[in-house]
Amino acid sequence: MPDRQETTEPLWVFGYGSLIWNPDFPVAERQIARATDWHRSFCMRSIHHRGTETAPGLVLALDHAPGAICDGVAFRVMPGAEAETLQALRDRELISSAYLETSLPLTLTDGRRVNALAYVIDPDHDQYCGNLPLVEQARIIAHATGGRGPNREYLFATADHLAELGIADPDLAWLSTQVRQL
Repeated sequence: MPDRQETTEPLWVFGYGSLIWNPDFPVAERQIARATDWHRSFCMRSIHHRGTETAPGLVLALDHAPGAICDGVAFRVMPGAEAETLQALRDRELISSAYLETSLPLTLTDGRRVNALAYVIDPDHDQYCGNLPLVEQARIIAHATGGRGPNREYLFATADHLAELGIADPDLAWLSTQVRQL
């Protein structure tokens, strides 16, 4: 990601998981947005925030998948807060280097196209666990707890906020139902 301190372009950030309900930076604008060729999934083992090294949880990541779409929220950072936001996001998201910081083209619901900062999974990282069966994901999420609390709270908050925004995610809806039963 290029150094943003020299640019006057707005900084957009794509939220597809916890950033949707906890951006934790000053937001000037938010829009529902779509990223193409990416899929939101519980494909990253969490050894800090929602699990531990001995009992990892799962967190959402964008996994590259040609032809897929991922709807989420694009946040335009408040002008003047770009540098501090970028540093806070790096401290939050790059804790174990399993995410790659990148720029993704997004289409906003109002038709605008923007490039947004996004954190995507590194499929070569040892925390990557793509293609875990949903039943296994539910079992892990139901029982894992990390520094930011139970894994299930992360799932429920994300699924609930997606539903409130009118964003359908059948996998998260199914996982929420299964984890509540466990």
